[in-house]
Amino acid sequence: MQTVTTSSLLHHLQCSHCGHSFDPLPGQTLSVCCQAPLLCCYDLDEHRFSKRELSAGPQSLWRYEKLLPVFQEQNRISLGEGWTPLLPLPRLASDYGLQHLTLKDEGLNPTGSFKARGLCLAISKAKENGEEACIIPTAGNAGVAMAAYCARAGLEAVVVMPRHTPDAFKEECLAYHARLILVDGLINDCAAKVQALNQKSGYFDVSTLKEPYRLEGKKTMGYEIAEQLTWQLPDVILYPTGGGTGLIGIWKAFHEMKALGWLSEHQRFPRMVAVQAENCRPVVDTFHGKQANSKQYVGKPTLANGLAVPRPIGEPLMLTVLRESGGTALAVSEDDMIEGVSELSRREGIFAAPEGGALWAATKQLLRQGWIRPAEQVLLLNTGSGQKYLDNLKGKWRS
Repeated sequence: MQTVTTSSLLHHLQCSHCGHSFDPLPGQTLSVCCQAPLLCCYDLDEHRFSKRELSAGPQSLWRYEKLLPVFQEQNRISLGEGWTPLLPLPRLASDYGLQHLTLKDEGLNPTGSFKARGLCLAISKAKENGEEACIIPTAGNAGVAMAAYCARAGLEAVVVMPRHTPDAFKEECLAYHARLILVDGLINDCAAKVQALNQKSGYFDVSTLKEPYRLEGKKTMGYEIAEQLTWQLPDVILYPTGGGTGLIGIWKAFHEMKALGWLSEHQRFPRMVAVQAENCRPVVDTFHGKQANSKQYVGKPTLANGLAVPRPIGEPLMLTVLRESGGTALAVSEDDMIEGVSELSRREGIFAAPEGGALWAATKQLLRQGWIRPAEQVLLLNTGSGQKYLDNLKGKWRS
């Protein structure tokens, strides 16, 4: 393998299916051996460093620079992403008899969602690898984030989006001067369009898990959760699950921190909960044995655009996280999602995306079932701001 002078401890890439190793320096997509997602592996045994060193770093995801894959500092494309707050939810906790309820608000990231984390790393690596143009199929937020970071990097951006996506997402992509292509259908139909376009063009595809680096941006949520909670992890984390990169990434971060000695030997990892929409619940159905996998699943649109991912390539990795953590998967209705947004807004002053509303609806379900116990520390990971979803939410508030 080639070597470079860098602060990054990235050592190699590994096929998530068979474990085969790949050189981290050339631009990589899926593994050539299994056509499976590639995972970044870091040299944590030989180059351990103290978590105390983090205090000197920026209050952004780049405080974890040694555990990120960008080799040269000049290739970092940043808009101030990461280090989002953990907000206690005392009124909702009191309403429902919970002792410890917290929300990490990813809507405060650049471009209004957690997608800024992943696309920050993907576009930084695209620049480092000499790419000139990037393309993405998106349900909304990922396309906006890619367009922004491409604009920052001076790269061409092509965004392929469902036609029914709220106008706010489309207009923002156009503001960043991205080429916007609208498709009838869901994100899997957009992915097919991207594949067709790339048979004639040289765009670098930054689709979910089809390159190794969006995952690395998303994993920083796990590092932040641990650091912000003084290295004590919550009992339960609820995550709105479409493509699932954040769910996989957070779990990856916990294992990396364990290897670094940043978590105590007795620290139990949280039970991870994948929350989906009733209109599009492929992971829920696979997890509960209703289908062998989601490769033929047919979903429907949902108010939570980011949850409309009917055939996620990362499903095997998501199922591993749920099973290893002792977690679960469940789906919520459109009405319960709206009520979740409404309760978070009127009781806590947080205007969450419908994906975030789904989390609160799921929390109440699990509390009623006894799966969540009142004394447990529960963390909701709200992935975006509700402001972009006004087209979806208009006229749906209950009095």
